[in-house]
Amino acid sequence: MIDNHILAPIFVQLFTAIIQLVCWRKTVTQRYLSVGGSLIGLMVAFRLFGRVQGSGILTMNAANWDAPFGIVFVADMLSVTLVLLTSIACFAVSLFSSVGLSRQRMLYGYFPIFHFLIMGLHGAFLTGDIFNLYVFFEVIIISSFVLMTLGGRKAQLEGAVKYMAMNILASMFFLTGIGMLYGITGSLNMADLSIRIEEVQNKALIGITSCFFLIGFGIKSAVFPLYYWLPSSYHTPPSAVAATFGGLLTKVGIYAMLRVFSLIFVPDDFIRTLLMVIAVLTILTGALGALIKTNIRRFFSYLIVCHIGFMMGGIAMFSKVALMGAVFYLIHDIMVKTNMFLVAGLIRQLGGTMDMSKLGGLYRDYPKISLLIAIVLFSLVGIPPLSGFWPKVFLFQEAFAQHQYFYGAALIIGSFITLYVIANMWVQVFWKNLPPSEETENLFAPMPPYKKILMVLPIGLMALITLYIGLNAEAIIKTTDIISTQLLDPSAYIEAVLGNKTD
Repeated sequence: MIDNHILAPIFVQLFTAIIQLVCWRKTVTQRYLSVGGSLIGLMVAFRLFGRVQGSGILTMNAANWDAPFGIVFVADMLSVTLVLLTSIACFAVSLFSSVGLSRQRMLYGYFPIFHFLIMGLHGAFLTGDIFNLYVFFEVIIISSFVLMTLGGRKAQLEGAVKYMAMNILASMFFLTGIGMLYGITGSLNMADLSIRIEEVQNKALIGITSCFFLIGFGIKSAVFPLYYWLPSSYHTPPSAVAATFGGLLTKVGIYAMLRVFSLIFVPDDFIRTLLMVIAVLTILTGALGALIKTNIRRFFSYLIVCHIGFMMGGIAMFSKVALMGAVFYLIHDIMVKTNMFLVAGLIRQLGGTMDMSKLGGLYRDYPKISLLIAIVLFSLVGIPPLSGFWPKVFLFQEAFAQHQYFYGAALIIGSFITLYVIANMWVQVFWKNLPPSEETENLFAPMPPYKKILMVLPIGLMALITLYIGLNAEAIIKTTDIISTQLLDPSAYIEAVLGNKTD
């Protein structure tokens, strides 16, 4: 079904960014524009999600060029779910940024660049053209590099160099893979590629090409052994920026793997084994890295790596139940990881530092805020019946059904280490008394009441959504069931894009 409203989420973010460029020096105006644009984007995303849920897969051919000759945008259940989650995260981060960032950083162009980044994310999720996916990846990389360097502190610049170097390498592999794929098939339309790739006789060349995509997406997702750039860079920018990165950027790589390895390169035994090995090692290295960190954002960064491995394992098993678990975990992870970095920013305001050894007594001083943060922490750990619990049920079930015992063991280890580090954080930051020798600056106390509300409100909003995901798991399961069905049988996607041209 053709629907020109598919591009609405992209254009809302684009126009918001452009208007803010006109108001470059007016930071108060930029804050209102950012929150307002994010709210409009959220409403548009809800509308698009409802249309796809009610009418099925929607398409839009740019400049009325029929597929596969023109660029096509496709809204299936996977893409609109991620657009909706991105819009929710965008709104929460925008609210937090309006009070959680210094005016100096806003003057460097934080808000317009932030909305260009969200525009790139929406475009990556909605495009049906593999080269257009690369273009939106570059928009994301450029915007995120600027956001990471805002302020120009030494730690930020060091982290940005590592971040940019690895992402340029990922783009090189991705672009090389696209060139090889076009040389083999003569097409860039992903639906068309799904058909043409089956007609190629040289299966070894297809396998090599798929490895280029795997490496490119693997770097962007921060999987083993290509993960080390993430813990070295995500702790350096402001918390609002880190929340966007931690919740959304690595998930673009997971989305790309789900899309490409279901539509174009259906995993054979070798690729599935390789993905499973990567998944197990990613879980273990991320979990062990989190054990030895005392800086809150640093060990959150390692938990991102660890939990990426959970989703990779679901892709590796490539069955309906496994993909349901991977997609459910993806939904949960976007919400929780975004909120975790917002929580880190709030803790920084409350205690003046993110070093757990220098923090303490937050539950005594801020009991209500601490209980709100506890909901987020419990959701991350996966305490039943919160959002992190249900996808693990699917992943464990399929791991034992397919005799993937190493992956099952890695899931157990990763889950217990997550529980341990979060419990240790709770004890260190909230329950223990502040060390007498440590004097921390409470940046929260002198804030006007409206600023305090705007800093806590997005965390509460995201916490409510994670509660909804966990307590209304049946609705999320229905959505993941539709997504996994469409991933395993892409005929509906191909029919929506190409129509009767498949004959």
